[in-house]
Amino acid sequence: MQSNKRVLVVGTTPDYIDWIRNSCPGKALFLTDPVVRSSSQEPCPAPAEERLCNLSDDDQARHSLQRHLHTYGLQLDGVACFDCESMELAAVLARKFDLPYPSLQAVKNCRDKYLSKILWQKKGLNTPRFKQIGSAIEAAQFFRKLGGACVLKPLSGSGSELIFGCQDARTCEKRFRDIRQGLQQRRENRLYKSFFLNDSVILAEALVDGDEYSCDFVLENGQAKVIRLTRKILSSSGPFGTTLGYLLPAELPISIYEDGFLQTLAASAEALGLVRAVCMLDFIIHKNQMVLLELAPRPGGDCLPFLLRHHWEMDILRLLLDFSRGRPLQLNKKSDSGTCIGLRLHAGTGGTLKKIDTGQLERDKRVAKVYLKRRPGHRINMPPEDYDSWDLGHVIFHPDGHSEPQAQCRELLEKLVVEIR
Repeated sequence: MQSNKRVLVVGTTPDYIDWIRNSCPGKALFLTDPVVRSSSQEPCPAPAEERLCNLSDDDQARHSLQRHLHTYGLQLDGVACFDCESMELAAVLARKFDLPYPSLQAVKNCRDKYLSKILWQKKGLNTPRFKQIGSAIEAAQFFRKLGGACVLKPLSGSGSELIFGCQDARTCEKRFRDIRQGLQQRRENRLYKSFFLNDSVILAEALVDGDEYSCDFVLENGQAKVIRLTRKILSSSGPFGTTLGYLLPAELPISIYEDGFLQTLAASAEALGLVRAVCMLDFIIHKNQMVLLELAPRPGGDCLPFLLRHHWEMDILRLLLDFSRGRPLQLNKKSDSGTCIGLRLHAGTGGTLKKIDTGQLERDKRVAKVYLKRRPGHRINMPPEDYDSWDLGHVIFHPDGHSEPQAQCRELLEKLVVEIR
């Protein structure tokens, strides 16, 4: 007999919903924005499995969810969230239903990039020099005071969206205005909406050189346990900060000791008010030290879940659902001493996608999987206007030992045939 208990998955995308429905049938209830569902390619869940409602209105979402639970005789035994823009709603609903989830304040601490750095700084954790700025003139002044390259970004956001590297004061002024304009265009976007009262304030920070890493870890009982550690392969041609690929597994320099690394992971999350959570931390190794960039109380996205599933047979989406129900994480990994790369596929220009041919890619002996998100007819708008529509999918491949991973990424990208008009 099937249980009536479900994990509430708040505001995730149709591809994740389809994944969870197949890996954990009958275990989840999806709270989904109608706009997201209307544009999906994946099959719709059964009526009992998904509730469509406006996720921008906490009260409306709560009442809609209560009606759904009553209608179908369901109970919640956990709350999970994979998307930054839905984490605050997840925290509100978890408190309403007395379920474990990071507190609303902890979520806000994580989402506010300025506040995160303030809290890390108070705990003595390493993060780039930073400042909140409210004008183009202040942006240029920060650059001059810093005496070197800097990065400008919104207080909230994800990935490389509206993030710009600046090599001179004039560029700082221009990029400040670009971010202001971008935020105005996104004023109804849930990723930025709760921060829009501070749309004139953005974050400036020093540009730190070094290898960049992304790590998923679980924080529980005051200790951190690594789920996965990947090194980012950054794009040399896309928008600033764009990740071209992820190398799994990654190795840290010998100067970073394991005990110290785990202590830093735990401290980075606890400083933001987290007690029990699956976290994603981005950081740079600079002069043999960790420099913290951003932390979110969710596992990493992009192609990372697909990379973990292929290389280690690890289902991170299912793990988070189990963790949300109070179960300990079972981090069983397939034994494999090799490396694997998740290579992201991006359009080179805007327009309408007429053709996408992966035949040459699939015939390359290094390639294990090709996953396409778009079909012919898809309309592409390039960054900084849109950071989603240019994402075409990803490739999972096993690099050989003949050249550097970045060179192999570029070589494989040349085998993708894309026509855009």
